[in-house]
Amino acid sequence: MSTAFFIPAYNLMGAGCLIQAADAIKSHGFKKALIVTDKVINSIGMVKQVQDLLTARDVESAVFDGTQPNPTTANVASGLEILNAQACDFVISLGGGSPHDCAKGIALVAANGGHIADYEGVDQSAKAQLPLVAINTTAGTASEMTRFCIITNETTHIKMAIVDKNTTPLMSVNDPELMLAKPASLTAATGMDALTHAIEAYVSIAATPITDAVAIKAMELIQAHLRTAVEHGENIEAREQMAYAQFMAGMAFNNASLGYVHAMAHQLGGFYDLPHGVCNAVLLPHVQAYNAQVCPARLRDVAKAMGVDVTEMTPEQGAEAAIASIKALALAVGIPAGLTSLNVKVEDIPELAKNALNDACGFTNPKQATHEEICAIFNAAM
Repeated sequence: MSTAFFIPAYNLMGAGCLIQAADAIKSHGFKKALIVTDKVINSIGMVKQVQDLLTARDVESAVFDGTQPNPTTANVASGLEILNAQACDFVISLGGGSPHDCAKGIALVAANGGHIADYEGVDQSAKAQLPLVAINTTAGTASEMTRFCIITNETTHIKMAIVDKNTTPLMSVNDPELMLAKPASLTAATGMDALTHAIEAYVSIAATPITDAVAIKAMELIQAHLRTAVEHGENIEAREQMAYAQFMAGMAFNNASLGYVHAMAHQLGGFYDLPHGVCNAVLLPHVQAYNAQVCPARLRDVAKAMGVDVTEMTPEQGAEAAIASIKALALAVGIPAGLTSLNVKVEDIPELAKNALNDACGFTNPKQATHEEICAIFNAAM
């Protein structure tokens, strides 16, 4: 069976690579950027840092800093209005997953017209989005290099999964100097998000030898460096290794897709406006316990990547060890123990489960579930 492999054309990694990114932007001949970010990133001076680099290279810029933690259809519309009014010819996203996703939505609609909701699903657009340079400031979502765009529909409170080759950024930038001093809670949530990407891609029915290789390496790096990044936020080595880990996890899921962890987490984020990485981290061991029915050998590989000696273990024992190692890492970095602590309500589970089954991310889960089974996973995670 033939497969395709999606990744941005140009990817910059390592301390100080933001300067290279600015040079590359100039070389493309772009004239004016819309910088899509959030108010926190803007308030700490990071937007000005990027603007100064652009100005020194004769590239103008406008700013939209209204991205919410779970970007909405209204955020996309507001950013698009500024882009059109300012006649911007390309987009820069600056931040974590939320600004990247919002920027993708803006760039996609700018090129294709209509409303961002028109593009829910897989490859619904006709044309490539406006050129997007994605500058990452967290090590987790990998949205700076994927074809995934998650936007909350404010009317239905459902997160729309837009999976489209035309939302792949032109350039991704992972400079760990921009990731220093991020809060421990954010570092933990984004790091566990990256672990979820790697594991879901590894057990996906669309996995390939390429995605397997980068998924396993991502798990190894996260196991080795996430605790340090959380506990010592100024450790540039830990930050850089986590940047590589999340990028490789992104390579994996961008091509092998995901599973029920994301399908379910999207509903929690859309319904309760909860942080995506935390929802993933809480759900991850419970979904893998369900998946262990059909792919215990794969989960034994996960346990090995997480540092467990699986030499004498059966696949079933290895799967149990993988689930235990996931829980141990989540506990070590301060992830809440269950959904109850996030104020998720039992009475909402049937509706959450129904919507999760319609989420495109679940289609590549190794075992397809019934509504009752998804409800059971939600209940186990409470």
